[in-house]
Amino acid sequence: MQKRHCFFNIAKELTEHVKKLRQCRLCPRMYPPVVSGGAVVSKILLVGQAPGDKEPKIGRPFAWTAGKTLFRWFNEAAGMSEEQFRSSLYMAAVCRCFPGKNPAGGDRVPSPEEVLNCSAWLNHELKILQPALVIPVGKLAIEQFLPLQKLDQIIGRKFRVIRDGHCFDVIPLPHPSGASPWHRKEPGKSLLKRALRHIIKHPAFNFPQHNKGGRYGFSTKS
Repeated sequence: MQKRHCFFNIAKELTEHVKKLRQCRLCPRMYPPVVSGGAVVSKILLVGQAPGDKEPKIGRPFAWTAGKTLFRWFNEAAGMSEEQFRSSLYMAAVCRCFPGKNPAGGDRVPSPEEVLNCSAWLNHELKILQPALVIPVGKLAIEQFLPLQKLDQIIGRKFRVIRDGHCFDVIPLPHPSGASPWHRKEPGKSLLKRALRHIIKHPAFNFPQHNKGGRYGFSTKS
């Protein structure tokens, strides 16, 4: 009964948080609306970089090409569908609005001020959920939790992080963007598989609907 009471308190606080988040218009160069994955109570927090131009219209994060790749990774590694993933993990981001296009091509990288503005939302989510596992996706997300390093030095590893007195594991993933070949060639390809293996073996990744064997045949005992 106490655990259920705690769950409902967290769900209520998270729902209020998401409601306020959707109303944020703090950054003048960003393009609203805020993109949110909803108030999913979870011990796993996935942190993306920022929405692309399609996500605001669709109304949820990782809703276009990069998302298809991300969900394929988890389907192949853990037998988890996109909808199972979305309903099981809380999906956050460094910045929650589309930053616009870069004149030189691609999406504009959020400014340090925009990242700082949005960090309050992420910090509050960490406080509410007290996650056991954080999965930052892409360099911008990774550097919010770990010192900046080359991808081949951090992908495939698990890190222990303390923030505001709360300890949690961080298992980074590369960004699934089609513009980046890193995860499609060695050593990135093997390091990505190793990172996914760490994730699905993590105690927080304990969902009844997923298959820990997956296509890659990852054993939870090795």
